[in-house]
Amino acid sequence: MDDERIVVGAALYDEGRLLAARRSAPPELAGGWELPGGKVEPGERCEDALVRELREELGVEAAVMERVPGEWPLAKGYVLRVWAARLVSGVPEPLEDHDALRWLTPDEVWSVDWLAADVPAVKALRAPRALPDHS
Repeated sequence: MDDERIVVGAALYDEGRLLAARRSAPPELAGGWELPGGKVEPGERCEDALVRELREELGVEAAVMERVPGEWPLAKGYVLRVWAARLVSGVPEPLEDHDALRWLTPDEVWSVDWLAADVPAVKALRAPRALPDHS
């Protein structure tokens, strides 16, 4: 599959909490929660796209860790691939396409209304056992 048909998502962790982002656009997705991320540009590595997207959308620097097994279909022929990532610096802010962010403890992961496309990806997440908060 061509890189331009891939959307990368981040299971972004900090202090054992997972970041969820509420969409503000496009209208058909507004109000739903997702793992932050975005489209991979032609010729771009997925991991590099994820770091770029987190910088652009949230204003943070992140370290990409392990890939979450699986890939999930999205609209218009795209597929979602997710990586676990660790917050390195910055305080996430909803800069693009989001109007709210929430850090979710493991007990709160299902307290938000995840977009249908993100539900199987969130179900595939494992506890961040391999994601040290202080490296």
